[in-house]
Amino acid sequence: MTENPRRPAGLRRAKALPPWSLLAAGAAAGGLLGGVYGAVEPPVYTATAYVVAVPTEKSDPASALGFAQAYGRVATQLAVLGDAQVWAGVPVKTLQQSVQTSTSPDAPMVSITATSDRADLAADMANAVSRSLTQHAKSSRATTNVELQQFARAIRPTAPSSASPTVTALVGASAGGLLGGLVLLVRPKRGREEEAARPAAVPGPALAADAHGAL
Repeated sequence: MTENPRRPAGLRRAKALPPWSLLAAGAAAGGLLGGVYGAVEPPVYTATAYVVAVPTEKSDPASALGFAQAYGRVATQLAVLGDAQVWAGVPVKTLQQSVQTSTSPDAPMVSITATSDRADLAADMANAVSRSLTQHAKSSRATTNVELQQFARAIRPTAPSSASPTVTALVGASAGGLLGGLVLLVRPKRGREEEAARPAAVPGPALAADAHGAL
């Protein structure tokens, strides 16, 4: 019968650590990675402009609300962005990736939001798309009996909308602690490991002889 090989010293020390050490190690590693990510990742600035659909004397508020929904969907189409790129000074592809629109089911208003790593560019893109959209709506006013008017211009944001390194560090620490807790839950218990590793008992010669005599 051969003896089980001795476990490495590092493994024995790891098993001797208290269970909460996994939680602490995971939280520390996650917090460090989150903080580094927040410090390396460039900040993101967000600016929003608003336009409102106004009915003419030949239309009504319900029609204005319906056309506001339609204009919100076409605001990011090439027909609108093609003119907006001239005022914003960026390619159409950049506008497609950086500009989003949303509408309200209760108000005939369209919000145009732009994001960029530059605060001034975010405001310029939002204002350029809102200007282009109102111009396109004006050209079809005789048909729709609805016009778009600028409700609020986008202003240059004074602070980034992206998370700060402190926030990303806290998020990373929470995720790391959660991962450490999961590892702690799924790892096998020490008592079960020792019982599984213990060799099976073999009857001694005396017990074997007694059993033979009884037969």
